[in-house]
Amino acid sequence: MPDYIPGSDTEFQAWAANFITYANAHLVELGIGPPDMIPITNGQTDFDTKMAANFTAQQAAQSARQAKDDSRDILESAVRQLVRQLQASGNVDDAERAALGITIPDTIRTTLSGDITTRPIGMVDTSQRLRHEIRFSDEATPTRRAKPAGVMGCEIWVKVSAVGEAAPSGADGLSFLSLDTASPYIAEYDGADGGKTAHYMLRWVKSSGEKGPWSETVSATITA
Repeated sequence: MPDYIPGSDTEFQAWAANFITYANAHLVELGIGPPDMIPITNGQTDFDTKMAANFTAQQAAQSARQAKDDSRDILESAVRQLVRQLQASGNVDDAERAALGITIPDTIRTTLSGDITTRPIGMVDTSQRLRHEIRFSDEATPTRRAKPAGVMGCEIWVKVSAVGEAAPSGADGLSFLSLDTASPYIAEYDGADGGKTAHYMLRWVKSSGEKGPWSETVSATITA
């Protein structure tokens, strides 16, 4: 059975005020006297005083927090401005940067070398009319979307064949479709292509232009 006294302080304060007002107005009917109400009215006075003090303290705390946040913003802005000046200065070395606790610039350029040895794995979603959603991942990490280190994107090539026409045996008969930097790629087709088959081959491409090996051919019907 739920408690008749409200849980929140605000609701309890209103409930108590109503209780006391009604009880004082109907002492005789309720079979009680003024002495019975003394501890309740005293408690109400004390509670109301503490509620007001608590509200004032909360308001003060919120104001103090905002003032603190504003002060930090001002300090951070001033620090960042000076740090930009220090970082651009030829008089500040890395030891001094470390002592100040600021960023030490990486002056050694990282280079990625080596051939691309893995291939993309292609998957085609044909659920929408005249549209293919081509998803790709690396064969070394097939459950992730991450590309191999140093790879800029995935080249996607395609050949659209009529019904019954054999799939291409290699990449020679394919046309460049896109260089996509993030899976998936959406390929849109005209109504005349409905029912035909799109054959895709993919390969990774580095920012240097180096290309990796071709993927297996992935074929999918273009839904009419």
